[in-house]
Amino acid sequence: MKKLLVVAGIVLMVVALAFSQRASILERLMAKGMESRMGANLIAELEDGLHLALCGAGGPLPAPNASGPCVAVVAGKQLFVVDAGTDGTRNLGRMGFPAGKVKAVFLTHFHSDHIDGLGELSTIRWAGGDNRSPLPVYGPRGVERVVDGFNSAYAQDFTYRHAHHGDTVAPMSGAGMQAMPFDKPPMGELVLVYEGDGLKIEALAVDHAPVEPAVGYRFSYKGRSLLITGDTTKQANIQRFSQGIDLLVHEALAPNLVNLMHDAAVKLDNKIMAKITHDILDYHASPVEAAETARNAGVGHLLYYHIVPPLVIPGQKSLYLNGAEEVFPDYTIGEDGVSFSLPANSTEIIKTRSGL
Repeated sequence: MKKLLVVAGIVLMVVALAFSQRASILERLMAKGMESRMGANLIAELEDGLHLALCGAGGPLPAPNASGPCVAVVAGKQLFVVDAGTDGTRNLGRMGFPAGKVKAVFLTHFHSDHIDGLGELSTIRWAGGDNRSPLPVYGPRGVERVVDGFNSAYAQDFTYRHAHHGDTVAPMSGAGMQAMPFDKPPMGELVLVYEGDGLKIEALAVDHAPVEPAVGYRFSYKGRSLLITGDTTKQANIQRFSQGIDLLVHEALAPNLVNLMHDAAVKLDNKIMAKITHDILDYHASPVEAAETARNAGVGHLLYYHIVPPLVIPGQKSLYLNGAEEVFPDYTIGEDGVSFSLPANSTEIIKTRSGL
């Protein structure tokens, strides 16, 4: 009993001491945490190969685990981003990818949910990284207008940051973005839009009418390959250029769930939502259609992204798939932070993260 009292006394003394020093302890913990966050660079830790992470797995509707469309691709030590939806830049940081290391952005099309994070991404890359030239933004013709608009909107911010921080942080030569336009290829053809350090990025045509132009991108690096569709209907062109690739990142909207939303909107006499949920059915692929493309192309793994509608209810994933898992069983339903590694010159497909 006496020993227990002594031990209890010691524990109380330790607790009291810790409580009295809580501010100092917290300060030290925060300092260590800040050092860790500021020094985070997952790129340096990755083995040679092709790596992909979802910095945004969703579409235009808000969702707790699916931000606006954004895909990070690392080839060797080069970091690229495909589309820049809401919160994508912040998710890059959460995953350990410094925005300052982004080499270029590739836009699939110019819908607002795919471009609305461009201003934040280019600003943090500039003022938070050591970049002396603007962020290259590749896209089909029309990307010039998007880039010019963002540069104009942020023009005053450029001068404020330079006036406050000077060339050490915000050199004017690195402010904003530079448009890198290319012609959308015809169906059945690829166009090379980037090549360097063993990496090839090629654009292919997709159909997201009335949105035009719209493209997808195929990445090839040291024997590994992946394809990101962007928004599209089911397309033979995607199947053609996905033949035998390691990872197919395919958008997918669930018609059964959207129809439930439509019926609810009609019942509530919500004419705007009823019209939206009617219209969006005709320019997206379904999970089953994406699975059919993956199966017919013989891809290694299928990653669903641009998830519509948001999956927020337990059991909803099964309704979303609606039998797609029987068509192609090697799949992952995307969430923010989901990532894959394709080591160079191998056949491994490694899921490295299930979410943030």
